[in-house]
Amino acid sequence: MTGSDRTHDADLAPRAPDPDRPWARDVVGPRTKGLRLDAPATVADVLAGEPRLTDDAFSWPLLALDDATLDHNVGVVARVCAAHGVEHAPHVKTTMSRALFARQSDAGAWGATVATPAQLRTVRDWGTPRVLLANELLDPRDLAWLRRDLEAAVEAVSEVEVWLYVDSTHGVDLLARAFADTPDAVRTRLGVLVEVGVPGGRTGVRSTADALGLARAVRASGLRLVGVAGYEGSVAGGTSDDELVAVAAWCRALREVGAALVREGLAGVDEPLVLSAGGSSFLDVVLTELPGPLPVPGPDATAVATRVVVRSGAYVTHDHGFYARTDPWSRIPGGEALRGAATVWGQVLSVPEPGLAVCGVGRRDVSFDIDLPVALRLRAQDDDGSWLPERELAGARVTALNDQHLYLELEPATDAPATSRVRPGDVVGFGISHPCTTFDRWRVAAVVRGDEVVDLATIDL
Repeated sequence: MTGSDRTHDADLAPRAPDPDRPWARDVVGPRTKGLRLDAPATVADVLAGEPRLTDDAFSWPLLALDDATLDHNVGVVARVCAAHGVEHAPHVKTTMSRALFARQSDAGAWGATVATPAQLRTVRDWGTPRVLLANELLDPRDLAWLRRDLEAAVEAVSEVEVWLYVDSTHGVDLLARAFADTPDAVRTRLGVLVEVGVPGGRTGVRSTADALGLARAVRASGLRLVGVAGYEGSVAGGTSDDELVAVAAWCRALREVGAALVREGLAGVDEPLVLSAGGSSFLDVVLTELPGPLPVPGPDATAVATRVVVRSGAYVTHDHGFYARTDPWSRIPGGEALRGAATVWGQVLSVPEPGLAVCGVGRRDVSFDIDLPVALRLRAQDDDGSWLPERELAGARVTALNDQHLYLELEPATDAPATSRVRPGDVVGFGISHPCTTFDRWRVAAVVRGDEVVDLATIDL
Protein backbone atom coordinates (compact mmCIF):
# COMPACT_ATOMS: atom_id res chain seq x y z
CA MET A 1 0.00 0.00 0.00
CA THR A 2 3.06 2.23 0.02
CA GLY A 3 5.99 2.97 -2.21
CA SER A 4 5.93 4.96 -5.41
CA ASP A 5 6.98 2.00 -7.57
CA ARG A 6 5.79 -1.17 -5.85
CA THR A 7 5.41 -3.25 -9.01
CA HIS A 8 9.14 -2.86 -9.73
CA ASP A 9 9.88 -5.39 -7.00
CA ALA A 10 6.69 -7.41 -7.23
CA ASP A 11 8.62 -10.58 -8.06
CA LEU A 12 10.38 -10.59 -4.70
CA ALA A 13 9.23 -13.20 -2.20
CA PRO A 14 7.22 -11.86 0.75
CA ARG A 15 9.21 -11.22 3.90
CA ALA A 16 7.83 -13.41 6.67
CA PRO A 17 7.52 -11.78 10.12
CA ASP A 18 10.34 -13.04 12.33
CA PRO A 19 9.43 -13.24 16.03
CA ASP A 20 13.09 -13.69 16.94
CA ARG A 21 14.24 -10.26 15.77
CA PRO A 22 15.20 -8.13 18.81
CA TRP A 23 12.58 -5.46 18.20
CA ALA A 24 9.87 -8.12 18.04
CA ARG A 25 9.97 -8.03 21.84
CA ASP A 26 9.31 -4.28 21.95
CA VAL A 27 6.01 -3.44 23.62
CA VAL A 28 3.34 -1.29 21.99
CA GLY A 29 -0.16 -0.62 23.19
CA PRO A 30 -3.21 1.62 23.43
CA ARG A 31 -0.99 4.74 23.58
CA THR A 32 0.92 3.91 20.38
CA LYS A 33 -0.16 6.15 17.52
CA GLY A 34 -1.14 4.22 14.42
CA LEU A 35 -2.25 1.17 16.39
CA ARG A 36 -5.68 0.30 17.75
CA LEU A 37 -4.92 -1.96 20.70
CA ASP A 38 -6.85 -2.59 23.88
CA ALA A 39 -3.85 -3.72 25.92
CA PRO A 40 -0.06 -3.79 25.71
CA ALA A 41 1.35 -6.25 23.19
CA THR A 42 4.71 -7.09 21.69
CA VAL A 43 5.52 -6.42 18.07
CA ALA A 44 5.49 -10.19 17.54
CA ASP A 45 1.96 -10.35 18.98
CA VAL A 46 0.72 -7.70 16.54
CA LEU A 47 2.36 -9.43 13.59
CA ALA A 48 0.90 -12.83 14.42
CA GLY A 49 -1.68 -13.92 11.88
CA GLU A 50 -0.24 -11.94 8.93
CA PRO A 51 -2.20 -8.71 9.53
CA ARG A 52 -3.16 -6.17 6.89
CA LEU A 53 -3.18 -2.40 7.14
CA THR A 54 -6.95 -2.32 7.10
CA ASP A 55 -7.25 -4.77 9.99
CA ASP A 56 -8.54 -3.67 13.38
CA ALA A 57 -5.04 -3.45 14.91
CA PHE A 58 -4.20 -0.37 12.80
CA SER A 59 -5.72 3.10 12.80
CA TRP A 60 -5.38 6.38 10.93
CA PRO A 61 -3.18 8.30 10.67
CA LEU A 62 -0.51 5.69 10.10
CA LEU A 63 3.10 5.79 8.96
CA ALA A 64 3.79 2.96 6.50
CA LEU A 65 7.06 1.95 4.84
CA ASP A 66 7.23 -0.08 1.66
CA ASP A 67 9.37 -3.15 2.28
CA ALA A 68 10.67 -3.58 -1.27
CA THR A 69 11.50 0.12 -1.58
CA LEU A 70 13.50 0.03 1.67
CA ASP A 71 15.48 -2.91 0.27
CA HIS A 72 16.01 -1.07 -3.01
CA ASN A 73 17.33 2.09 -1.33
CA VAL A 74 19.60 0.25 1.10
CA GLY A 75 20.93 -1.95 -1.69
CA VAL A 76 21.70 0.95 -4.04
CA VAL A 77 23.68 2.84 -1.41
CA ALA A 78 25.55 -0.25 -0.25
CA ARG A 79 26.58 -1.10 -3.81
CA VAL A 80 27.71 2.45 -4.60
CA CYS A 81 29.80 2.72 -1.43
CA ALA A 82 31.39 -0.67 -2.00
CA ALA A 83 32.16 0.14 -5.65
CA HIS A 84 33.97 3.33 -4.64
CA GLY A 85 35.85 1.79 -1.73
CA VAL A 86 34.31 4.00 0.94
CA GLU A 87 32.86 2.96 4.27
CA HIS A 88 29.37 3.85 5.33
CA ALA A 89 28.14 4.76 8.81
CA PRO A 90 24.51 5.72 8.11
CA HIS A 91 23.14 8.55 10.22
CA VAL A 92 20.40 6.84 12.21
CA LYS A 93 18.98 10.10 13.57
CA THR A 94 16.73 9.98 10.49
CA THR A 95 14.67 7.08 11.78
CA MET A 96 16.10 6.04 15.17
CA SER A 97 14.78 2.59 14.33
CA ARG A 98 16.65 -0.53 15.28
CA ALA A 99 14.74 -2.49 12.63
CA LEU A 100 15.75 -0.15 9.82
CA PHE A 101 19.36 0.08 10.95
CA ALA A 102 19.49 -3.73 10.94
CA ARG A 103 18.87 -3.62 7.18
CA GLN A 104 21.69 -1.12 6.72
CA SER A 105 24.03 -3.14 8.91
CA ASP A 106 23.19 -6.37 7.07
CA ALA A 107 24.03 -4.58 3.81
CA GLY A 108 27.54 -3.83 5.03
CA ALA A 109 27.41 -0.57 7.01
CA TRP A 110 30.60 -0.06 9.04
CA GLY A 111 28.65 1.35 11.95
CA ALA A 112 26.00 3.89 12.90
CA THR A 113 26.25 7.67 13.06
CA VAL A 114 24.35 9.59 15.75
CA ALA A 115 23.95 13.26 16.64
CA THR A 116 23.42 13.39 20.42
CA PRO A 117 24.55 11.64 23.60
CA ALA A 118 21.04 10.24 24.05
CA GLN A 119 21.15 8.72 20.56
CA LEU A 120 24.60 7.31 21.31
CA ARG A 121 23.29 5.56 24.42
CA THR A 122 20.27 4.25 22.50
CA VAL A 123 22.30 2.84 19.63
CA ARG A 124 24.79 1.23 22.00
CA ASP A 125 21.81 -0.29 23.82
CA TRP A 126 20.79 -1.85 20.50
CA GLY A 127 24.14 -3.62 20.63
CA THR A 128 25.74 -1.64 17.81
CA PRO A 129 29.52 -2.09 18.20
CA ARG A 130 30.77 0.87 16.12
CA VAL A 131 29.25 4.33 16.51
CA LEU A 132 30.30 7.73 15.21
CA LEU A 133 28.98 10.66 17.24
CA ALA A 134 28.98 13.40 14.61
CA ASN A 135 29.06 16.11 17.23
CA GLU A 136 30.98 17.37 20.24
CA LEU A 137 30.60 15.62 23.61
CA LEU A 138 30.98 18.18 26.39
CA ASP A 139 28.93 17.02 29.38
CA PRO A 140 31.20 15.32 31.96
CA ARG A 141 28.33 12.98 32.85
CA ASP A 142 28.10 11.75 29.26
CA LEU A 143 31.87 11.37 29.11
CA ALA A 144 31.79 9.32 32.31
CA TRP A 145 29.11 7.08 30.80
CA LEU A 146 31.17 6.63 27.63
CA ARG A 147 34.21 5.67 29.67
CA ARG A 148 32.17 3.06 31.57
CA ASP A 149 30.76 1.72 28.32
CA LEU A 150 34.18 1.31 26.74
CA GLU A 151 35.63 -0.20 29.91
CA ALA A 152 32.81 -2.75 29.94
CA ALA A 153 33.48 -3.53 26.28
CA VAL A 154 37.13 -4.23 26.99
CA GLU A 155 36.22 -6.44 29.95
CA ALA A 156 33.74 -8.36 27.79
CA VAL A 157 36.30 -8.62 24.95
CA SER A 158 33.75 -7.17 22.53
CA GLU A 159 34.58 -5.17 19.41
CA VAL A 160 33.23 -1.78 20.47
CA GLU A 161 34.55 1.48 19.08
CA VAL A 162 33.19 5.02 19.40
CA TRP A 163 34.37 8.03 17.42
CA LEU A 164 33.45 11.64 18.17
CA TYR A 165 34.23 15.22 17.17
CA VAL A 166 36.21 17.98 18.83
CA ASP A 167 36.36 21.62 17.77
CA SER A 168 37.80 23.30 20.89
CA THR A 169 40.65 22.85 23.32
CA HIS A 170 38.05 22.83 26.10
CA GLY A 171 36.45 19.77 24.52
CA VAL A 172 39.83 18.08 24.25
CA ASP A 173 40.59 18.87 27.90
CA LEU A 174 37.28 17.35 29.02
CA LEU A 175 37.98 14.19 27.00
CA ALA A 176 41.52 13.96 28.33
CA ARG A 177 40.37 14.27 31.94
CA ALA A 178 37.60 11.72 31.47
CA PHE A 179 40.03 9.13 30.09
CA ALA A 180 43.17 10.22 31.94
CA ASP A 181 43.85 7.06 33.95
CA THR A 182 42.33 4.45 31.64
CA PRO A 183 44.51 1.71 30.16
CA ASP A 184 45.50 1.81 26.50
CA ALA A 185 43.03 -0.97 25.74
CA VAL A 186 40.22 1.44 26.65
CA ARG A 187 41.68 4.58 25.10
CA THR A 188 42.18 2.87 21.74
CA ARG A 189 38.41 2.27 21.59
CA LEU A 190 37.89 6.05 21.44
CA GLY A 191 38.56 7.77 18.12
CA VAL A 192 38.79 11.56 17.91
CA LEU A 193 38.01 13.52 14.75
CA VAL A 194 38.81 17.20 14.36
CA GLU A 195 35.66 18.76 12.99
CA VAL A 196 36.17 21.28 10.20
CA GLY A 197 33.44 23.86 9.68
CA VAL A 198 32.95 26.91 7.49
CA PRO A 199 32.53 30.59 8.38
CA GLY A 200 28.90 31.26 9.20
CA GLY A 201 28.20 27.54 9.44
CA ARG A 202 27.61 25.43 12.49
CA THR A 203 30.21 23.59 14.58
CA GLY A 204 33.80 22.95 13.51
CA VAL A 205 37.08 24.86 13.40
CA ARG A 206 37.25 27.60 10.81
CA SER A 207 40.83 27.27 9.51
CA THR A 208 43.63 24.82 8.86
CA ALA A 209 45.71 26.58 11.51
CA ASP A 210 42.98 26.02 14.10
CA ALA A 211 42.67 22.37 13.05
CA LEU A 212 46.39 21.87 13.46
CA GLY A 213 46.39 23.45 16.90
CA LEU A 214 43.54 21.24 17.99
CA ALA A 215 45.17 18.12 16.55
CA ARG A 216 48.33 18.89 18.50
CA ALA A 217 46.27 19.16 21.68
CA VAL A 218 44.60 15.80 21.00
CA ARG A 219 47.94 14.07 20.46
CA ALA A 220 49.51 15.76 23.49
CA SER A 221 46.68 14.45 25.65
CA GLY A 222 47.39 10.89 24.60
CA LEU A 223 44.05 10.48 22.83
CA ARG A 224 43.74 8.63 19.53
CA LEU A 225 43.38 11.10 16.64
CA VAL A 226 41.84 9.25 13.69
CA GLY A 227 41.26 12.09 11.23
CA VAL A 228 39.05 14.99 10.19
CA ALA A 229 35.36 15.34 9.45
CA GLY A 230 32.76 17.86 8.48
CA TYR A 231 29.41 18.49 6.86
CA GLU A 232 29.38 19.62 3.25
CA GLY A 233 25.73 20.72 3.49
CA SER A 234 26.94 23.85 5.25
CA VAL A 235 28.16 25.29 1.94
CA ALA A 236 25.18 24.43 -0.29
CA GLY A 237 21.44 24.12 0.11
CA GLY A 238 20.75 22.75 -3.38
CA THR A 239 22.36 21.06 -6.35
CA SER A 240 22.84 23.87 -8.86
CA ASP A 241 26.12 23.86 -10.77
CA ASP A 242 27.53 26.60 -8.54
CA GLU A 243 26.52 24.76 -5.39
CA LEU A 244 28.09 21.51 -6.58
CA VAL A 245 31.28 23.43 -7.32
CA ALA A 246 31.20 24.82 -3.77
CA VAL A 247 30.81 21.32 -2.33
CA ALA A 248 33.74 20.08 -4.43
CA ALA A 249 35.89 22.91 -3.11
CA TRP A 250 34.87 22.04 0.45
CA CYS A 251 35.90 18.41 -0.08
CA ARG A 252 39.30 19.46 -1.39
CA ALA A 253 39.72 21.78 1.59
CA LEU A 254 38.93 18.90 3.97
CA ARG A 255 41.58 16.78 2.26
CA GLU A 256 44.04 19.65 2.62
CA VAL A 257 43.38 19.85 6.36
CA GLY A 258 43.99 16.11 6.56
CA ALA A 259 47.20 16.50 4.55
CA ALA A 260 48.39 19.19 6.94
CA LEU A 261 47.91 16.82 9.87
CA VAL A 262 49.82 14.12 8.00
CA ARG A 263 52.73 16.44 7.14
CA GLU A 264 53.15 17.24 10.82
CA GLY A 265 52.95 13.59 11.83
CA LEU A 266 49.80 14.12 13.86
CA ALA A 267 47.63 11.55 12.06
CA GLY A 268 47.89 8.92 9.37
CA VAL A 269 50.99 7.43 10.95
CA ASP A 270 49.84 4.19 12.57
CA GLU A 271 46.55 3.83 10.70
CA PRO A 272 44.89 5.31 7.60
CA LEU A 273 43.69 8.88 7.96
CA VAL A 274 39.91 9.12 8.26
CA LEU A 275 38.11 11.67 6.08
CA SER A 276 34.39 11.80 6.87
CA ALA A 277 31.55 13.69 5.17
CA GLY A 278 27.77 13.50 5.11
CA GLY A 279 26.70 12.68 1.58
CA SER A 280 22.91 12.55 1.59
CA SER A 281 22.55 15.21 -1.12
CA PHE A 282 26.10 15.41 -2.48
CA LEU A 283 27.57 11.93 -2.42
CA ASP A 284 28.43 12.11 -6.11
CA VAL A 285 30.74 15.04 -5.39
CA VAL A 286 32.12 13.48 -2.19
CA LEU A 287 33.00 10.26 -4.02
CA THR A 288 34.77 12.21 -6.76
CA GLU A 289 36.78 14.51 -4.51
CA LEU A 290 37.43 12.88 -1.14
CA PRO A 291 38.88 9.37 -1.66
CA GLY A 292 42.45 8.61 -2.53
CA PRO A 293 45.83 8.57 -0.76
CA LEU A 294 47.31 11.84 0.44
CA PRO A 295 50.73 12.67 -1.01
CA VAL A 296 53.39 13.63 1.49
CA PRO A 297 55.96 15.98 -0.08
CA GLY A 298 59.64 15.67 0.66
CA PRO A 299 62.81 13.98 -0.54
CA ASP A 300 61.20 10.57 0.10
CA ALA A 301 57.76 11.47 -1.23
CA THR A 302 55.19 8.94 -0.16
CA ALA A 303 51.43 8.71 0.04
CA VAL A 304 49.35 8.10 3.15
CA ALA A 305 46.30 5.85 2.93
CA THR A 306 42.91 7.32 3.74
CA ARG A 307 39.62 5.88 4.96
CA VAL A 308 36.60 7.78 3.66
CA VAL A 309 33.54 7.33 5.87
CA VAL A 310 30.25 8.78 4.62
CA ARG A 311 27.30 9.34 6.90
CA SER A 312 24.26 9.46 4.57
CA GLY A 313 21.11 8.64 6.52
CA ALA A 314 17.90 9.90 4.93
CA TYR A 315 18.38 7.61 1.93
CA VAL A 316 16.87 4.62 3.75
CA THR A 317 13.35 5.94 3.14
CA HIS A 318 14.24 8.80 0.78
CA ASP A 319 11.19 11.04 0.24
CA HIS A 320 8.87 12.72 -2.26
CA GLY A 321 10.26 16.22 -1.73
CA PHE A 322 13.63 17.61 -0.71
CA TYR A 323 15.72 14.46 -1.16
CA ALA A 324 13.87 13.56 -4.36
CA ARG A 325 15.05 16.91 -5.74
CA THR A 326 18.65 16.58 -4.55
CA ASP A 327 19.09 12.80 -5.00
CA PRO A 328 22.79 12.27 -5.83
CA TRP A 329 22.55 8.53 -6.38
CA SER A 330 21.23 8.81 -9.92
CA ARG A 331 24.15 11.17 -10.73
CA ILE A 332 26.71 8.52 -9.80
CA PRO A 333 27.87 6.19 -12.59
CA GLY A 334 26.38 2.80 -11.89
CA GLY A 335 23.92 4.21 -9.38
CA GLU A 336 20.15 4.27 -9.50
CA ALA A 337 17.56 6.76 -8.40
CA LEU A 338 16.21 6.13 -4.93
CA ARG A 339 12.48 5.93 -4.26
CA GLY A 340 10.24 7.27 -1.53
CA ALA A 341 9.41 4.46 0.89
CA ALA A 342 7.34 6.38 3.44
CA THR A 343 3.64 7.13 3.19
CA VAL A 344 1.48 8.67 5.89
CA TRP A 345 -2.12 7.52 5.50
CA GLY A 346 -4.88 9.75 6.78
CA GLN A 347 -8.64 9.58 6.66
CA VAL A 348 -10.82 12.15 4.93
CA LEU A 349 -12.81 13.76 7.75
CA SER A 350 -14.86 16.25 5.78
CA VAL A 351 -15.59 17.52 2.29
CA PRO A 352 -17.15 20.79 3.43
CA GLU A 353 -17.21 22.55 0.05
CA PRO A 354 -16.46 21.79 -3.60
CA GLY A 355 -12.77 21.31 -4.25
CA LEU A 356 -11.75 20.86 -0.60
CA ALA A 357 -11.19 17.75 1.50
CA VAL A 358 -10.00 17.98 5.11
CA CYS A 359 -7.98 14.97 6.26
CA GLY A 360 -6.96 13.74 9.69
CA VAL A 361 -3.23 14.35 9.20
CA GLY A 362 -1.43 17.35 10.64
CA ARG A 363 1.78 18.86 11.89
CA ARG A 364 1.91 16.22 14.61
CA ASP A 365 2.08 13.51 11.93
CA VAL A 366 4.12 14.77 8.95
CA SER A 367 7.10 17.01 8.31
CA PHE A 368 6.49 20.52 7.01
CA ASP A 369 9.80 22.28 7.69
CA ILE A 370 10.86 22.11 4.03
CA ASP A 371 7.78 21.15 1.98
CA LEU A 372 4.16 20.26 2.58
CA PRO A 373 3.17 16.62 2.05
CA VAL A 374 2.34 15.34 -1.44
CA ALA A 375 -0.99 13.59 -2.10
CA LEU A 376 -0.21 10.25 -3.76
CA ARG A 377 -3.04 7.75 -3.61
CA LEU A 378 -6.64 7.27 -2.59
CA ARG A 379 -8.18 4.26 -0.90
CA ALA A 380 -11.98 4.28 -0.71
CA GLN A 381 -14.58 2.07 0.91
CA ASP A 382 -17.72 0.90 -0.81
CA ASP A 383 -21.12 1.21 0.86
CA ASP A 384 -20.76 -2.06 2.77
CA GLY A 385 -17.42 -0.99 4.26
CA SER A 386 -15.17 -3.10 2.04
CA TRP A 387 -11.94 -1.49 0.93
CA LEU A 388 -11.58 -0.88 -2.79
CA PRO A 389 -8.26 -1.10 -4.64
CA GLU A 390 -6.11 2.00 -4.18
CA ARG A 391 -5.86 4.47 -7.03
CA GLU A 392 -3.55 7.29 -7.97
CA LEU A 393 -4.88 10.59 -6.70
CA ALA A 394 -4.90 12.97 -9.65
CA GLY A 395 -5.31 16.73 -9.46
CA ALA A 396 -4.94 17.06 -5.68
CA ARG A 397 -2.64 19.41 -3.79
CA VAL A 398 -1.95 19.95 -0.10
CA THR A 399 -2.31 23.64 0.69
CA ALA A 400 -2.02 23.86 4.49
CA LEU A 401 -1.65 21.96 7.76
CA ASN A 402 -3.04 22.49 11.24
CA ASP A 403 -1.97 20.46 14.25
CA GLN A 404 -4.33 17.61 13.35
CA HIS A 405 -5.84 18.62 10.00
CA LEU A 406 -4.64 18.75 6.41
CA TYR A 407 -6.25 20.83 3.65
CA LEU A 408 -6.41 18.99 0.33
CA GLU A 409 -7.35 20.99 -2.73
CA LEU A 410 -9.22 18.90 -5.31
CA GLU A 411 -10.10 19.53 -8.93
CA PRO A 412 -13.54 21.15 -8.70
CA ALA A 413 -14.60 20.59 -12.31
CA THR A 414 -17.46 18.16 -12.88
CA ASP A 415 -15.37 16.27 -15.44
CA ALA A 416 -12.42 15.86 -13.08
CA PRO A 417 -10.92 12.37 -12.83
CA ALA A 418 -12.84 10.06 -10.55
CA THR A 419 -9.75 9.64 -8.39
CA SER A 420 -9.90 13.29 -7.38
CA ARG A 421 -13.44 13.01 -6.06
CA VAL A 422 -13.34 11.85 -2.48
CA ARG A 423 -15.82 11.47 0.34
CA PRO A 424 -15.58 11.29 4.13
CA GLY A 425 -14.15 7.98 5.30
CA ASP A 426 -11.83 7.55 2.34
CA VAL A 427 -8.11 7.29 3.09
CA VAL A 428 -5.39 9.29 1.35
CA GLY A 429 -1.71 8.35 1.24
CA PHE A 430 0.69 11.28 1.49
CA GLY A 431 4.35 11.36 0.54
CA ILE A 432 6.68 13.33 2.78
CA SER A 433 9.58 15.72 2.44
CA HIS A 434 12.49 15.42 4.92
CA PRO A 435 12.04 12.05 6.65
CA CYS A 436 13.93 13.09 9.80
CA THR A 437 11.13 15.41 10.90
CA THR A 438 8.44 12.88 10.07
CA PHE A 439 9.95 9.99 12.01
CA ASP A 440 10.29 12.09 15.16
CA ARG A 441 6.47 12.19 15.29
CA TRP A 442 6.05 8.41 15.44
CA ARG A 443 7.01 5.50 17.69
CA VAL A 444 6.13 2.73 15.24
CA ALA A 445 5.94 2.34 11.46
CA ALA A 446 4.19 -0.48 9.62
CA VAL A 447 6.46 -2.14 7.05
CA VAL A 448 4.26 -3.40 4.25
CA ARG A 449 4.10 -5.38 1.04
CA GLY A 450 0.92 -4.21 -0.58
CA ASP A 451 -1.59 -4.29 2.27
CA GLU A 452 0.25 -7.02 4.19
CA VAL A 453 2.13 -5.82 7.27
CA VAL A 454 5.38 -7.78 7.33
CA ASP A 455 7.07 -5.96 10.19
CA LEU A 456 6.67 -3.16 12.70
CA ALA A 457 9.67 -0.87 12.92
CA THR A 458 9.74 0.62 16.39
CA ILE A 459 11.24 4.11 16.70
CA ASP A 460 13.26 5.38 19.65
CA LEU A 461 13.52 9.02 20.76
